[in-house]
Amino acid sequence: MPFARLATATTPTSHIGLGLAAVGRPGYINLGRETDLGEDRSVGALRTRTHELLDAAYAQGVRYFDVARSYGRSEEFLAGWLAAHPDIHDVVVGSKWGYTYTADWSADAETHEVKDHSPQTYDRQRAETAELLGDRLDLYQIHSVTPDSPALTDKELHARLAEAAAGGLTVGFSTSGPAQADAIRAALAVTVDGDPLFGTVQSTYNVLETSAGPALAEAHDAGLTVIVKEGMANGRLAAPHGPDALRAVAEETGLGCDAVALAVVLRQPWAGVVLSGAATVAQLASNLHAAVVDLDTDQLSRLATLAEEPRAYWEHRGGLPWH
Repeated sequence: MPFARLATATTPTSHIGLGLAAVGRPGYINLGRETDLGEDRSVGALRTRTHELLDAAYAQGVRYFDVARSYGRSEEFLAGWLAAHPDIHDVVVGSKWGYTYTADWSADAETHEVKDHSPQTYDRQRAETAELLGDRLDLYQIHSVTPDSPALTDKELHARLAEAAAGGLTVGFSTSGPAQADAIRAALAVTVDGDPLFGTVQSTYNVLETSAGPALAEAHDAGLTVIVKEGMANGRLAAPHGPDALRAVAEETGLGCDAVALAVVLRQPWAGVVLSGAATVAQLASNLHAAVVDLDTDQLSRLATLAEEPRAYWEHRGGLPWH
């Protein structure tokens, strides 16, 4: 399994991955993008920015890179970086299918992505991903599974995914929404010819949204690699937006709110890879300090008080504007 490469890595940052959602397209819902990206969000500018981030991440020990069909040109940008570094063979590449990018490189589009978990969409997007990433793709995930997703019950789709897995591709799923735990447990029950279908799960978990924790522990115990996304709550846990308790603990550690927030996630025994969604090299460097943050019991207790009711958290997230 490709994630064995991460398990044997010795760098402190080997369990921090880099997600390219924030730099693969001009519009996203992270706070602070006006400052992070500035006005030039041309394809060329974001390609250059992405390659600089990948260079910095690899140099500092990051070995997992995460993209998706709906992240604008993220697969294309990553493919270009990999082609420019043919000597690099120790990274794990994950992508996702199930959303189609529809914004046509506009930050002001009325609709940025359209969700469809049908076998037909899988076939189309699998071919699109293969054209860009070829045999560099290690992991292909169903994007944002919810408890009512047809991807959990569609036997035709399961057969296609099992065929891909038999060919050496790891098959996974990501989750979103207030019922993440239900979606995770339903996915754990999916089998093909008696064998579990999924090898990974990618879910939102952070100090504001902890509801998926027990289900992610169950997934880990079942042998899945757990990837954590949105550890920064789409910028809500970064300075200057971080809540008072987080800022106080960050000041005590001498590091940024972002490093502390990600460190809390890294402490979870089931967390295999925790994604940084950095949009600048400076943000990435700050995020990577999470690997060395040491939090005491009192600090962890104070941070635990920040957890929100899941539905309120996801309603807040759903109201964030695309910038």
